[in-house]
Amino acid sequence: MQLIWEGIKQSFILIFSGNREVLDIILLTLKVSGFAVIISMLMGIPAGLAIGLNNFRGKKFIVSLINTGMGLPPVAAGLFVSVFLWRSSPLGFLHLMYTPTAMIVAQVLIATPIISGVTLAAVAQINPKLKLQALSLGANRTQVLWIMVKEAKLPTLAAVMAGFGGVISEVGAVMMVGGNIKGQTRVLTTATVQMVRMGEMPMAFALVIILLVLAFAANIVLTLIQQRDNPTWIQKFWR
Repeated sequence: MQLIWEGIKQSFILIFSGNREVLDIILLTLKVSGFAVIISMLMGIPAGLAIGLNNFRGKKFIVSLINTGMGLPPVAAGLFVSVFLWRSSPLGFLHLMYTPTAMIVAQVLIATPIISGVTLAAVAQINPKLKLQALSLGANRTQVLWIMVKEAKLPTLAAVMAGFGGVISEVGAVMMVGGNIKGQTRVLTTATVQMVRMGEMPMAFALVIILLVLAFAANIVLTLIQQRDNPTWIQKFWR
């Protein structure tokens, strides 16, 4: 218990003392995970909507692939990215290995199936009569799609939260493709691993607490957006 308390005190000291190294690690963590989630949203949400709203041959196979991707081990994602970005690999000429860009690619590989899968599941739960009703009232294909998107917006935001939580807490893939280089590719998770290896347990706890606070803050923002049409919920939240 004393160790946890020391970690809490250390986290406040690191944040409010303006520790440059820690601030850089926090900013890089937000940058990498933020870009990864945005890219995953742009790919995963349309893919989930398209697959969920249409019936076609091979749909069950694609859904199975997405569901498998939702449980993709991070080290597997890191290995796949490494294979393509390594110096002697097809994309080695881009020199992206051990850079934040490689870390973003790995996190996109992790988050996209999560966001796509949850979006797909949300769309599948929408009453199919809603689409027929919209068409009967004269809605065109674009309007029908927009109606379905609005109907699934709450679960879709939950998908974004799940994707963000999956990547900001990830360590295996970013360690493999980023290398945990101080001042370049070190993020909160890899820095925590480094502190544990060095026996700096209070510092490790401090970094974990900062990570949890960031994840909690991001999810609070997304939850408020998700529930903004429900003033009663917001009022209860702030009481």
